[in-house]
Order: sequence, then structure tokens, then C-alpha cells
Amino acid sequence: MTDPASANEAAHGLLPFIYDIIAKALPFDCMQMTFMQQALLGLILLAPMAAAMGVQVVNFRMAFFTDAISHSTFTGVALGLIFAIDPHWSMPAFGVLVGLGIIASQRRSTLSSDTIIGVFFSAVVAFGLAVVSRDRGMARDLQSFLYGDILTISEFDIKAMMVLFLVLAAFQAYGYNRLLYIGLHPILAETHRVRVAVYQYLYATLLALVVVFSVWAVGVLLVTAMLIVPAAAARNFSRSAGGMLWWALLVSVTSAVIGLVLSAQEWARTATGATVILVAFVWFVFSAVVASIRGERVR
Repeated sequence: MTDPASANEAAHGLLPFIYDIIAKALPFDCMQMTFMQQALLGLILLAPMAAAMGVQVVNFRMAFFTDAISHSTFTGVALGLIFAIDPHWSMPAFGVLVGLGIIASQRRSTLSSDTIIGVFFSAVVAFGLAVVSRDRGMARDLQSFLYGDILTISEFDIKAMMVLFLVLAAFQAYGYNRLLYIGLHPILAETHRVRVAVYQYLYATLLALVVVFSVWAVGVLLVTAMLIVPAAAARNFSRSAGGMLWWALLVSVTSAVIGLVLSAQEWARTATGATVILVAFVWFVFSAVVASIRGERVR
């Protein structure tokens, strides 16, 4: 039997209050269910984080980096299952480790960035496949991470995303211009007392965490799309670095809300993550048309 005191405390908590707002703001039948409200809140937290980091991913040409991190989460889950560690801990830990390893290798090697990322990408995928091949039953447990399912998000996940959202917002507010400077010319940035190494390691850590949460939402196959499609559309819409960030936020959040609602309709019944990405792609097509009308080359 539920403890009345704890039930009363939960009823007056922040999350139930937010769920009530969502139910009133979106008066669709599907949005009156708690798991749909949780899914929407998770997407509203995740989409802006992916968009903000995606702006730098596009500007820094780091799409391949996100692929390596997303596939490392596959190995992180496998290791978690082997050592009886909750994948919610093993995934981000291994993803961050791989991200930091790539940055450290890039800073110390004369090889191109793509080559180093390719080496890490190959290693983590091969390691994950080797681990999974030892237990055929494990492959079935890992299939959900290939496709993702935001509808199964828990309140623990939401609270973790809230913390990450605040940390990422503070990082972007303080370091957005510095990150642009580093992306344009890291050596010149260092001469102007920008701590390039610190920002690179912090960015890689936060990007790895955002990618991990994105895997839970849309799966390994669509993680890169969640970061780069809104940012690419924003680049067509905007004429400044600051404008690109705001456009990316708009595209990502509207895509998340519309995609979730559409996927839950009786006539659709599509995967939520895939529908969110398709809505973002519609935004991109529209942005390309706008850029064409303005006489600009689609970037």
C-alpha cells in the first residue's frame, strides 16, 4: 500500500506539476497519459541540448565524432550487462571515456582528425560485437538501443537530463563564442588566452553525455541526425552565429513536440524518434527553399 505521506509529496512535486501543464497545453487524448507526458518532457529537455551541441558539431565538422560516441554506447551497454552494471551508468561512462580518448589522441597525433576518429570508431564497434558474440541472448537486449524508445523514459532519466540541461546551458552561455573561436582557429585562440584544451575536453564530455541520452530517445541509428539536422536547417535560416543557435533551438523543440504527437496518432503509429527526425528534415527542406529564395547557396 502506498505511503500517504510519500504520495502527497509526489503529488506536490515539480514533475507532476509539469505533466499537468503539458496535459492542458496539448489537449490531445494521447497527451493525457503520464508516459506520453514524460516522453514529451524528456524530448523538450533533450532537443535543445542536442541542437546547441549540434551547432558546434556542424561548424567543427564533427559528425563522425558523434557516430563514434553513439556506437561506443552500444559497447557500454554490453559491458554493463556482462559486469551486472546498470546501463544507465555504463553507457555514459564508456561514452565519455571514448570521447576524451579521441580528443587526447587528436591533440597528440599528427594524423588527421577523421583518421583518429575512424580508428576509435572501428575499435569500439569491434569490441562491442566481440562482447555480444559471446552471448547470443544479449543481442536481443541490445536491439532497443539500436532504435531507441523515448516512451520508456523514467523519472530518474528526466531528473538526470534536468541536471545535464543546467550544466550545458551554463557551459554554452559562458563558452559559446570561445568555442566558435576555437573552431575557426585553435592556435590563434590560444594566443588570445582561450584555454583550448579545457574547452575541448569539456565539450567532448558534454557531447558524449548528450549523445548517450539521445541514444535512449532515438537509437544509435538516428543520433547523428538529431544533432545535425536542426543545426543544418538553422544554418540555412540564419545569417549570424548567434542566430544559428536560436534557429536550431526552434527547429529541434518544434520537431520534438510535433513528432511525438504525430507518432501517437491512430493513423500514424510510427516510431517516435524516426518521426521527430522526419519533422526536422521537413524543416531542413523548408530552410533550403528559403535560402534559395534569398539567393544563397544551400550550405
